[in-house]
Amino acid sequence: MRMGGRFSFSFLVGIGCVLFFIIIIAYFFYGLQPAAWSGGSSTSDEASIQFRIIRGEGFRDIGARLSQTKLLKSIAVFKFYSLLTGRAQRFQPGIYQLSDTMSVPEIVRILTAGGKNEVTVTIPEGTTVKDIDAILAVYGIIEKGELNSFRPDELASEYQFLTGVHSFEGFLFPDTYRFNLNSSVEKIVRVFLDTFTVKSWPELESKKDWYDFLILASYLEREVPEFNDRQIVAGIMFKRLKLGIPLQIDATLSYAKCDGELMECPTLLVGREDLTIASPYNTYQRLGWTPTPISNPGQAAIKAAVTPKTSPYLFYLSASKTKETLFSKTLEEHNIKRAKYL
Repeated sequence: MRMGGRFSFSFLVGIGCVLFFIIIIAYFFYGLQPAAWSGGSSTSDEASIQFRIIRGEGFRDIGARLSQTKLLKSIAVFKFYSLLTGRAQRFQPGIYQLSDTMSVPEIVRILTAGGKNEVTVTIPEGTTVKDIDAILAVYGIIEKGELNSFRPDELASEYQFLTGVHSFEGFLFPDTYRFNLNSSVEKIVRVFLDTFTVKSWPELESKKDWYDFLILASYLEREVPEFNDRQIVAGIMFKRLKLGIPLQIDATLSYAKCDGELMECPTLLVGREDLTIASPYNTYQRLGWTPTPISNPGQAAIKAAVTPKTSPYLFYLSASKTKETLFSKTLEEHNIKRAKYL
């Protein structure tokens, strides 16, 4: 009886081990299949996902991000397959187009073959140097802080408009660019400056005080959406300077409050308590232009700045709901509109 009992127990253990092994094998092959086979919706080839590997990123981190973007059935199977095939340390930095219709072997093969090293990035009009620094860092083009710490005097001998300039603010022309991943910051800045030379400098170079016009264009880019209104506001700014009246531009206060990083600033809007901020960018307290532009303006804003229109107005504001620019001749009229539209 004892032998029969031992035999039965050993037999059951053996069957259990075999079943466990079969389940593990089945799960492994299941995990190798495309994520779309789980019964969920597929991204399809037309809606493929752009996946980027940065230099120095380990396969465990890569697996975690693949799982987060729902490209894997099992992160454990991905890791085991990568180790089993000897490719765990062979993932290449670059940009890849992946889809949930791809199996683990396909994904691993693609990611170890090497992807594109070039990325397309659009720099919006009105972004600042710090904003652009953050955008380029997110794309893996430079390390965060590199652009902000690069100084104009390093390139002033090659770009005449940088002579005596202490900030790249205003000179990083907003456009769509193609940059390589992990580029040198100097190379990136040269691309921006070359574009500025072609698209902005021809409008400015004939002006005696061209830097003032660039500063004005940066205000217009942040404050006024329509071209004709920008020309009128430009005229108002010059009139205020002539009369010795502060420019009183909210966007310059935002620049001061947010320390030049406007894109993610939680306190971008200006309140009454901000009017006393001690800053050379406080155009409510200080006369004249700010020390530098407060953004990087596009061609339209620069064109409006150099072609100001004369008008009877001395004040303007942007309606909070419609963003329409409203003009006033007197302070009384301006205050009535402030109460009504802000």
